Amino acid sequence: MQRPPPQEDFSLKETKPHLGGGKVSGDKLTSTYDLVEQMQYLYVRVVKARDLPGKDVTGSLDPYVEVKLGNYKGTTRRFEKKSNPEWSQVFAFSKDRIQASVLEVTVKDKDVVKDDFVGRVLFDLNDIPKRVPPDSPLAPQWYRLEERNGSKVKGELMLAVWMGNQADEAFPEAWHSDAAAVSGADGLANIRSKVYLSPKLWYLRVNVIEAQDLIPSDKSRFPEVFVKAILGNQALRTRVSMSKTINPMWNEDLMFVAAEPFEEPLILSVEDRVAPNKDEVIGRCAIPLQYVDRRLDHKPVNTRWFNLEKHIIVEGEKKEIKFASRIHLRVCLEGGYHVLDESTHYSSDLRPTAKQLWKSSIGVLEVGVLSAQGLSPMKTKDGRATTDAYCVAKYGQKWVRTRTIIDSFAPKWNEQYTWEVFDPCTVITIGVFDNCHLQGGDKSGGARDSRIGKVRIRLSTLETDRVYTHSYPLLVLHPTGVKKMGEIHLAVRFTCSSLVNMMHMYSQPLLPKMHYLHPLTVSQLDNLRHQATQIVSLRLSRAEPPLRKEIVEYMLDVGSHMWSMRRSKANFFRIMGVLGVVISVGKWFDQICNWKNPITTVLIHILFLILILYPELILPTIFLYLFLIGIWYYRWRPRHPPHMDTRLSCADAAHPDELDEEFDTFPTSRPPDIIRMRYDRIRSIAGRIQTVVGDLATQGERLQSLLSWRDPRATALFVIFCLVAAIVLYVMPFQAVALLTGFYVLRHPRFRYKLPSVPLNFFRRLPARTDCML
Repeated sequence: MQRPPPQEDFSLKETKPHLGGGKVSGDKLTSTYDLVEQMQYLYVRVVKARDLPGKDVTGSLDPYVEVKLGNYKGTTRRFEKKSNPEWSQVFAFSKDRIQASVLEVTVKDKDVVKDDFVGRVLFDLNDIPKRVPPDSPLAPQWYRLEERNGSKVKGELMLAVWMGNQADEAFPEAWHSDAAAVSGADGLANIRSKVYLSPKLWYLRVNVIEAQDLIPSDKSRFPEVFVKAILGNQALRTRVSMSKTINPMWNEDLMFVAAEPFEEPLILSVEDRVAPNKDEVIGRCAIPLQYVDRRLDHKPVNTRWFNLEKHIIVEGEKKEIKFASRIHLRVCLEGGYHVLDESTHYSSDLRPTAKQLWKSSIGVLEVGVLSAQGLSPMKTKDGRATTDAYCVAKYGQKWVRTRTIIDSFAPKWNEQYTWEVFDPCTVITIGVFDNCHLQGGDKSGGARDSRIGKVRIRLSTLETDRVYTHSYPLLVLHPTGVKKMGEIHLAVRFTCSSLVNMMHMYSQPLLPKMHYLHPLTVSQLDNLRHQATQIVSLRLSRAEPPLRKEIVEYMLDVGSHMWSMRRSKANFFRIMGVLGVVISVGKWFDQICNWKNPITTVLIHILFLILILYPELILPTIFLYLFLIGIWYYRWRPRHPPHMDTRLSCADAAHPDELDEEFDTFPTSRPPDIIRMRYDRIRSIAGRIQTVVGDLATQGERLQSLLSWRDPRATALFVIFCLVAAIVLYVMPFQAVALLTGFYVLRHPRFRYKLPSVPLNFFRRLPARTDCML
């Protein structure tokens, strides 16, 4: 059945904004924030005051400062009974909203009935100096306070007043006039731009070898002993030892995710299964992770014996009894693995944990978060629909959060951020959210920040040094279907520091060596990724202000592995799209056999005869053809980065029942109980099938991307390889090539290397259409 064409509304739009403050060449403005539109601000830094006169009957003073510009008014915090207060607060007034010509900075005394006027300083906006980063900050000065009639009064105020832009260091900490409705320090903290760092994650490997001299409570039976290991909220256990003695053996590996700084010890307990549902602790020990060995490669670390302790309760107090039982372990923190906290399809970082193993960076990614248009109303405030939008971008270990623009369906952020790039085959994720915590903390009844949509951009699909300015549709799947929540306007530039290093990356394994030398099982990786995402979301939600759990989970795609009929259908269509090329070649060959186009058929006959008479021309001809096709397709190479595709995701024509199933809870909430159990089992099996089908589609799409110029550097490498291969194979005798190839393929295992080959590494780095999956 022919699917309907995609709605124009869901498409990517190229834009031509004025970046870097216009096109003035040589202007210093363009050197600081050149990927965003310049926004001018009037900054007022209120530092401190001295010798303020007393106003109360007692002669004391409760001073605060009011900074007023037209209709906009900001106030500092208040001090009690202090004539020399220090505030060190910054106020920012957007130049676009300035409607006055005079800035008024007033010192007032807080009073019960009416605040007393102490003195003020006036500034004419035409006389205020401009400051352009990277100039040093403007030095504050002492200003004598004046009465309303202009006469001098006792007391001085230290201020710095200047015109700047959003590149100013004071910008993130400033009180903004457009956020005047937000109250309290907590509320202001929740709307400011911030940078967060993911915690450093390690895999902790616990090799449980054996235990000695255990003392079970019932000595008349053979003990059935296992070891339970707990780290934070992660708990794993070994199987019951086959040697049912007081000296059991296991030799089993348990893997955990640990995050620096290490807060909780690893707790091991040796337990005896005395009855089907009853386990008895024989002994336990706690191992602080600070003292655990760290390894960078596959060389085993030394084993250690740990004494087991038993806790007993004596008159309500816990006492430790030390006895001769001990356990033999090999415990180490694995520095050679990359701890996966996001899907490998959309990974933004592939480096191992240990910094010693990091390679040098290959470039810089710069993202300008410009604005959004047509955002959907996300909540109702005072009977009026409103949206308080902010963006979160995640790449590598660095998360950034823009400031929240209050009550706007077309917010303008114009904030620019930079990341170091270590691998071009990585993805940056930018999400847009509605802030539900404007009054500070979690006081609004456990409100959750709503998701407005997200964008993923694969760096390898970007040309180096080109500024991409596009408006991306923000698409979210709801139980009623796919919905466009607005558009986000981004400027993206990927700058490469060394082209040779970057091209060399295409021959390297995608993940660190340890993933191939000592691979983890699929189920292990699934469990460890779940633990890693939980740790990251917990740590970031403890930052101040918090990056909340719902945001981190949405950015890390938690739950993307769950069964979905819609996604399975989409993956099936992807496979059919890849196989469609093979089918079309078959149809073309069938047409040649049936002489539909006699001239083409005759030419194929001649080519066939030449290749039969000169078999050594077969391979060079194929590579030459691929080279020519690659050069031919260069004219139609993609000009825009990939974006969310509703047709590819089968989201535009999803059946309501399928969406109901996708948004159903897991376990299902549909009655009756038996159906629920069976339904869940089918969904979990189908989820595995869905992943396999998706992986098959990914391999086929990578083949397609060899010549599509979707990753311009990879296609350029492949096209050059085809040309070189064509020339070499023209020169060398075919029989020699065939002989060398056969011997190489059949070589002895001792001449094989455990790491994947260069062609395989190159292939795994090619982009697939997973980036465009919704």
